[in-house]
Amino acid sequence: MEKFAQVSENQVTAAIVREFSQEFLANLASEVVIIGAGPSGLVAGRELAKDGLKVLIIESNNYLGGGFWVGGYLMNVVTFRSPAQDILEELSIPYRQVEPGLFTASGPHACSKLIASACDSGVKFLNLTKFDDVILKGNRIGGVVVNWAPVSILPKQITCVDPVAIEAKLIIDATGHDAAVAAALERRGLIKTKGFGPMDVGASEDLVVEYTKEIYPGLIACGMSVATVFGLPRMGPTFAGMLVSGKRAATLAKELLAKEALAI
Repeated sequence: MEKFAQVSENQVTAAIVREFSQEFLANLASEVVIIGAGPSGLVAGRELAKDGLKVLIIESNNYLGGGFWVGGYLMNVVTFRSPAQDILEELSIPYRQVEPGLFTASGPHACSKLIASACDSGVKFLNLTKFDDVILKGNRIGGVVVNWAPVSILPKQITCVDPVAIEAKLIIDATGHDAAVAAALERRGLIKTKGFGPMDVGASEDLVVEYTKEIYPGLIACGMSVATVFGLPRMGPTFAGMLVSGKRAATLAKELLAKEALAI
């Protein structure tokens, strides 16, 4: 067996610091910043990046994928209703039909395929990074304020860690039921969210896709953040609406960027 290359501990550390710093600096201004690396955010990012747009996804957890890994009730089978199987085929995710129009897939397999596809398309990520606030320029969002995620759980008396800012032409709120970006605008009285309603799988997925839209200049809501903003039913452990909402958010983002010729 061939021996591993000889490198020192400081060379390993230097490689991490250098490469991370270079990528961080390169993405301090992006065309689209997506908050949340669940299925809707990952699909939106993939669709945008594969068309050559500069996309950064910010995720507060140390892992990507959100609930897409585990499905419902800690059972790692995820479900989809037609026509979302078209997206599964596009991502080469194995699935099977269990009822007419109802499909299942392995959560780990589906999630890893989606993450890899987003990475292959050119999406960049900041994980363990928590959305803190928005940048407002006039009456339009011009970026986001972020901090290291563990800072938010430390006692305030021992922390004084200022956040940093990342500029963007458009922001996509893909934070799920929290609708964190929308909530930041609501705290300032700029919009009003309604909170998500009781579960109704049959209605929710169509409504979430229908209401995926720009909710404030520079901010698009997608995935389950849409349900929270507009008071739509929750959908539970089925993911078709999230995937299709992510695609719709990307289409809207491209239309807005082209229409307004937005500049940072």
